Amino acid sequence: MTNSSTKLPVLGSDAEIGVGLLNEWFDPIEACLRDRVRELIQTMIESELEAVLSRPRYARRPKADPENYGGCGVAGHRHGHRSRSLLGTFGRVEIAVPRARLDTSEGKTTEWKSKALRAYQRRTKQADSLIAGAYFAGTNTRRVRRALAAVFGGAVSKDTVSRVWRKVKADWDAWNARSLAAEPVVRLILDGTVVRVRLDRKATSIVLLVVLGVREDGQKVLLAVKNMGGETSQAWRAVLDDLVKRGLRQPEFLIVDGGTGLEQALAALWGDVPTQRCTVHKHRNLLAHAPPRLHDEVSADYNDMIYAASPAEIEQRRRAFLRKWRLKCKAVADSLEEAGDRLFTFTRLPPSQWKSARTTNAIERLHEEFKRRIKTQTVLPSAETAAMLFWALLASGQITMRKVDGWQSLTQKLADKPIDLAA
Repeated sequence: MTNSSTKLPVLGSDAEIGVGLLNEWFDPIEACLRDRVRELIQTMIESELEAVLSRPRYARRPKADPENYGGCGVAGHRHGHRSRSLLGTFGRVEIAVPRARLDTSEGKTTEWKSKALRAYQRRTKQADSLIAGAYFAGTNTRRVRRALAAVFGGAVSKDTVSRVWRKVKADWDAWNARSLAAEPVVRLILDGTVVRVRLDRKATSIVLLVVLGVREDGQKVLLAVKNMGGETSQAWRAVLDDLVKRGLRQPEFLIVDGGTGLEQALAALWGDVPTQRCTVHKHRNLLAHAPPRLHDEVSADYNDMIYAASPAEIEQRRRAFLRKWRLKCKAVADSLEEAGDRLFTFTRLPPSQWKSARTTNAIERLHEEFKRRIKTQTVLPSAETAAMLFWALLASGQITMRKVDGWQSLTQKLADKPIDLAA
């Protein structure tokens, strides 16, 4: 009987199909280059040893010549080879590394070590950079192997990615201890962001405290990112004290999100520094105090006030806002009054700086980029890993920051007073 079934034959899993497809993309140029890599590396290391021993392999030791050898013979001898595995952008290769014993001044011998191939090195720096770059771009440890399989021949495991990531910690520790005395920072932007990490085998939300600085030339620079357990005044004060200890000078302007803990810490340390409360955060506060049917109206009145063209116009629209909403929804008016003059400190700056000084959007953008890249991991391994990854995205160039708007006028002095708040 003839089988008339229309079912397709089983080809295997999607992963198997993908691997089979990619394996058919044979490139003779790549294949030839990778075949020559082993020979090239071994020749380079053999040449390095020949230069140290002053003779090629199997050659006799030359006689002492005061003119050519300074009265000293070749101090050392070869003794076989050691097999080493090396992973690079060319894939994984097995190489035979020559061994040698060198004579010391104390009459003993010591093992020769290649400078081209460091002891215990298993990957090239370019391979580590490529693995780290894929991780920073938002690929989790398990997906890196598939993402880089065509380059490394499937030789990258999630454990390899984790080891490469741990090598970043040395640079992270150095960054946290660096001196800030030479940083010409004139403005600080401070805010926190919530991330989920694994603590005691449970997914837990933590807060990363982030401090962004603005230099005299307008360039933004990350100064600190720390997990301090929350946004309490003690936590923020510990972060600020560490910055001051490392030489950070007192800023000329501060931009904050309006958190009580942060404002208390700043009042105790830099109470006389002009401080701008983020207008976006206050907008959210106003909407939280109004019923949903009034949200569009509150937003329209608030934006007309905040984005007015002059301090006088802002003052006029603020008074109108309070008169209207005291009658329509008193909680909204009370929330606006709670912010006080700190909501309008930006009016003391030149108008060209208002856009960058009104909000903490510079940090909010970093938070969004950070969370977009970690969404494939859902939960990060630890609190320190979260802070390190935030920093590494900037240090590696995965996230870049431009100069603030109106940076040309950063050197101008602030006006004496913001708008008149007498309603």
